[in-house]
Amino acid sequence: MDLAPSPLAVPFPDMPAIGGVTLRVANARYKDWGRADLTYAELGEGTSVAGVFTKSACASSEVELGREQVKAGQARALIVNAGNSNAFTGYRGREAVDQIMEQVADHLGCAPSQVFVSSTGVIGVPLPKDKAREGVAKALENEPCSWEDAAKAIGTTDTFTKGATATAVVGGKTVTLCGIIKGSGMIAPDMATMLGYIFTDAAVEPAFLQQLLSAANRETYSCITVDGDTSTSDTVLAFATGKAGNHPLSGFGDAGADAFAAALSDVCRQLAQLVVRDGEGATKFISITVTGAASDDSAHRVGMSIANSPLVKTAIAGEDANWGRVVMAVGKAGEPADRDKLSIAFGGVWTARDGLPIADYDEAPVAEHLKGKQIDISVDLGIGEGSATVWTCDLTHGYISINADYRS
Repeated sequence: MDLAPSPLAVPFPDMPAIGGVTLRVANARYKDWGRADLTYAELGEGTSVAGVFTKSACASSEVELGREQVKAGQARALIVNAGNSNAFTGYRGREAVDQIMEQVADHLGCAPSQVFVSSTGVIGVPLPKDKAREGVAKALENEPCSWEDAAKAIGTTDTFTKGATATAVVGGKTVTLCGIIKGSGMIAPDMATMLGYIFTDAAVEPAFLQQLLSAANRETYSCITVDGDTSTSDTVLAFATGKAGNHPLSGFGDAGADAFAAALSDVCRQLAQLVVRDGEGATKFISITVTGAASDDSAHRVGMSIANSPLVKTAIAGEDANWGRVVMAVGKAGEPADRDKLSIAFGGVWTARDGLPIADYDEAPVAEHLKGKQIDISVDLGIGEGSATVWTCDLTHGYISINADYRS
């Protein structure tokens, strides 16, 4: 399926190499396309790993295995298959994953449990073991590739490649973080987002890396939605090779730990927002900020209720400041709210205050704001100190077109 680039696309950034990370891609022919669809990342010995995974009850074998593998905290390789999610495939799907892990482990001389596998694409079709075997063999021998090549290879309905980078000073050493992500539809993370991978040359103990990734996830990946649907395959993994030579971070008492945590959150936020920008059929990027809630968690749930509302999303697509639909979404969220204290704004212009529309408010700046590609909605519940920001996109006919023809 060839799709025009999203109007919200941004150029792929200039991302430096990470010590201890070698990237390669290959065409395993999982679908009838002439592009690379298998990505291989080889990781240096001693690499720490952390991960967050979908809470879907129908998760793939890759996710089930990954949940167990991260507990040991060590990784030597990552394989990503695009075009086939290998979810809802029973024992045949598990056999394909085991085969890949063993094939790469034999090549590297490591334990299969140190080889992480992700797959994305059509649900319900077992990953072809012959194609996987040949694809992995090619990837192991191919020349190293760029971050952009790897980002393109992990995509499915993505219309542009997505990457982010940041640096931090840790114990007197400058460390680098680079991340790539895929995702465009079936985005309503209940932990993370589609498939995302962050690599750093910092030395970080596995337990602390997990703590930092989980915290970053709550403020980034778990704050985005495209369509309200949570994938069977959602995975975000962070790998720390230690090649920067800093003293390993084990807690916030270590020099540079705060700076590294901030850089990790920055990369995660960039990647999460890129997924929304590539939402299937999207023409507008929407930020929704909820304040005055009973708690931060309550504000988040109200924000996601607004962000997942087809009525709100189609109103934004039509450039209609229909604040009544926002009222509806707040009311159905199941969170504490008081109709007579609710206030709503578009682009910083309040259209309703304290449960009433503002008489004779100037619609011109609101109409102008909604013509743009970056839309801001503010909601003040007026009952507490809780706040949250979530991100979504509008809902257009493009979403239907992409998903109606997804398997064909």
